[in-house]
Amino acid sequence: MTVALVHDYLTQRGGAERVVLAMARAFPGAPIYTSLFEPAGTFPEFRDLDVRPLALNAVGPLRRRHRAALPLLAPSFSRLRVQADAVLCSSSGWAHGAVVSGRKIVYCHTPARWLYQTDRYLGAGLDARRLALAPLRPALLRWDARAAASADRYLANSTAVAERVRETYGREAEVLPAPPSLGPAGLREPVAGIEPGFLLCVSRLLPYKNVGAVIEAAAATGERLVVVGAGPLEASLRAAAPAHVAVLGAVSDEQLRWLYAASAGVVAAGYEDYGLVPLEAAAFGKPAAALRFGGFLDTVDEGRTGIFFDRAEPAAIADAVRALLATSWDASALERHADRFSEQRFAARLQAIVAGEAAMETAA
Repeated sequence: MTVALVHDYLTQRGGAERVVLAMARAFPGAPIYTSLFEPAGTFPEFRDLDVRPLALNAVGPLRRRHRAALPLLAPSFSRLRVQADAVLCSSSGWAHGAVVSGRKIVYCHTPARWLYQTDRYLGAGLDARRLALAPLRPALLRWDARAAASADRYLANSTAVAERVRETYGREAEVLPAPPSLGPAGLREPVAGIEPGFLLCVSRLLPYKNVGAVIEAAAATGERLVVVGAGPLEASLRAAAPAHVAVLGAVSDEQLRWLYAASAGVVAAGYEDYGLVPLEAAAFGKPAAALRFGGFLDTVDEGRTGIFFDRAEPAAIADAVRALLATSWDASALERHADRFSEQRFAARLQAIVAGEAAMETAA
């Protein structure tokens, strides 16, 4: 059985990239095809894997700003030919367009946010990205529908995404939750100037992540907050943060382990398709205050591993934070909850699915 992996782009450090690393561990030696690969921008483990970027990777500015490549990604993936019995496409909008010789299995992080949730993804107002997308939208919708129809099997990372796949593509998707790949085992590096007991927000700094609302909630409560993550809003969020809020930007895994362990809990206010951060926090025995939305509904057990708030607004977040800090949490229960989403379970189910699809290909 030959297996290949395809992912949208490897230019940043986020949950989808951690899932690809878990897939690579499940299928050692499988090549990873992707549009853009910036080793300095993503997780260092990719340097040791067989990553095969497309031709547009030669354009350096696109590796550093992958969103600028949007008009080029659909035709680039349409020209990609992958030879394998089974091809596993890790997709949030592009990788499922690859042309494969065997069976195509799509692991969907979400149908393309920029195409189907444009206002939420880009934020309010009129900007260059919205203007650039408008004339491309009709053709991209047709391309995306064809790409989805070409898959032999769909998987989704959460119940919310499975419902979105059904609504968007008319496809049924098995829910296979992604594992919390950053756990307590491993080195920890303290972050200078940060004392334990803070609230932690781990997020890409994009409009739909609502990190600004989390910072405003921290300002209202007076609770110390540490924000980890990179993105276009980093400079503006740092400038707006009060003295008791630290916007650190990107950190190493060693530092992030220390931050999880030293925190009082995490705050997650984004419109997330998969609620990874509460799971990672639970693995460290830490609770979450999370938005009652999307993937968080699968990964937060209300009252046992966290507290929900119903609106991504500072007042609602502040109330949830106060309740979180006033509650006594059972660290062992949190850790057991995280264990239900282990990488071993994820890999075993994924291997069984891929083997079944590959067997269908060889039998044909």
